[in-house]
Amino acid sequence: MFDFSYQFLTDKPPIEELRSFLEFQIPRIWAPVREEFPGHQRKEPVCPFLQFSIMGQKLYVSQEQVSVGRKPVTGLSLCLEGTKQNRLCIQVEHLGTLPKILQPYWDTHVAIGAPNWRGPEEQDSRWFEPVKWKNFSHVTTAPIENHENFISDLSGVFIVTGAQLGVWDFGSKNVLYMKLLYSKVPGCTIRRSLWDHSPDGPIGKLKRLPSGLSTSSDESSSDSDVGRLMKFVDVSKMKKGPDDIPGHWLVTGGKLGIEKGKIVLRVKYSLLNY
Repeated sequence: MFDFSYQFLTDKPPIEELRSFLEFQIPRIWAPVREEFPGHQRKEPVCPFLQFSIMGQKLYVSQEQVSVGRKPVTGLSLCLEGTKQNRLCIQVEHLGTLPKILQPYWDTHVAIGAPNWRGPEEQDSRWFEPVKWKNFSHVTTAPIENHENFISDLSGVFIVTGAQLGVWDFGSKNVLYMKLLYSKVPGCTIRRSLWDHSPDGPIGKLKRLPSGLSTSSDESSSDSDVGRLMKFVDVSKMKKGPDDIPGHWLVTGGKLGIEKGKIVLRVKYSLLNY
């Protein structure tokens, strides 16, 4: 749990940010929540897949739409699921409740219109980058933003409230893409935005296999596949919380990329004027 008293004493925000800082001291939740019960095997969904070499293991891609409603999103993350850790999924971190400072603009009685999905253009190959070899799976690295946010007026801003992964089928050169769900916050404007390329937490966390996985040479061929795809996916958490002064950042954009042979996720954060 976040130690608010310690954080306040060590990194007190400017006085003009104090109200927003205090009202964003809310528990944060990663969605979707996976509930695994002993003895219960969740049915594996049928998913498209990526492949990075002719004999390489397939990386399946979950196309589940993750939507959190009127809960501000503060982080995004890629993760690997399944018994063999071979299904790529996306998670979103959101505030557990709506901060009071946002309630006049975003409470359930306020009309905000239907949320809308934004994503890259399927035919825009300028952004396609191979994960390993150019004759196999690619990733589109086009940034996803809501361009209505660049209009500085009081009609409102659009913040991220959901995410989804997908695959465009171009044969062996199929392409991984991401879409983001945007919801309008009327009466607010964007004060400042930034792209953050720094994952949360120590770098050492990225190199650990999920608990219980073995890498011994005498394991069976099926077991030896478990965790092998970790070298192709950066599963670090991209988020900003109370320790990122002024402490009330929200996600307003994102993009996939390739860095050192890994699929990575990068996030755009913004501060709002309320």
